Amino acid sequence: MILNSIIPFGRHFYAVNLCGVVFAKQRLSPSEWRHEHIHTLQQRELLFVGFFIWYILEWLVRLLQYRNATQAYFNISFEREAYAHENDKDYERQRRHYASFTYLCKA
Repeated sequence: MILNSIIPFGRHFYAVNLCGVVFAKQRLSPSEWRHEHIHTLQQRELLFVGFFIWYILEWLVRLLQYRNATQAYFNISFEREAYAHENDKDYERQRRHYASFTYLCKA
């Protein structure tokens, strides 16, 4: 984890995971750290570039769907998975590959 006051950009974000490196404005709690680690697993599965392409495209689709940037963010399948399991200490061991795609159609 790299603590700094620049990345992530914007005042509402406190951490961002770029290719397995977490940039944060503050120390992360254990659940926040697990959330970011789930993103690392997702990124590896999609060979990093695929993750970011899918993430942006899905955010755009969700933005059209919800007409609200925050709601769009919270409904991205990768975020749904990470938020759903950030408090589960065993999730990394039991997680199935590409598990985030099971969150695509959930309401």
